[in-house]
Amino acid sequence: MTKVLVVYDSLTGNTEQMAKAVGEGVKNAGIEVEIKKVTRVELADLEAADAIILGSPTHFGAMSENMKRLITKSHAIRKKLVDKLGAAFTSSTSVAGGNETTLLSMLQAMLIHGMLVLSDPIEPGYEHYGVASIGKPQHEDLEACRRLGERVAKLAAKRRE
Repeated sequence: MTKVLVVYDSLTGNTEQMAKAVGEGVKNAGIEVEIKKVTRVELADLEAADAIILGSPTHFGAMSENMKRLITKSHAIRKKLVDKLGAAFTSSTSVAGGNETTLLSMLQAMLIHGMLVLSDPIEPGYEHYGVASIGKPQHEDLEACRRLGERVAKLAAKRRE
């Protein structure tokens, strides 16, 4: 069965709320989803997933240290992540928070692992490279997260066929 792993880090609960919405989108597509805080993710979780969606708060224009630590650790299984689907989402406290560079930092890590990344489907709520919210996620942000989860899930299922 197709499986999507949503990995998130959250300090204020905003990114966690987005992760849950992404997970709802995956479920809406009829695909198995596992939502895990980054500090609880094992390398085996990454290996078992057909698609991995990363969510991090924006920290100085980049992903959080916990997310970076997981990505560094995942180098040990880099070849096992090749051709898996990947996508990203982020939250920040201000408009000048560096959302796009945070999304790019996560997508870049996925590309280095040989993953296939999904970008903006040209819909409201996306920041070209994934979903971003400023402050507490609003209804539109959470809807964009659901669409992201659903899109990744449907594409992962098609690849399994």
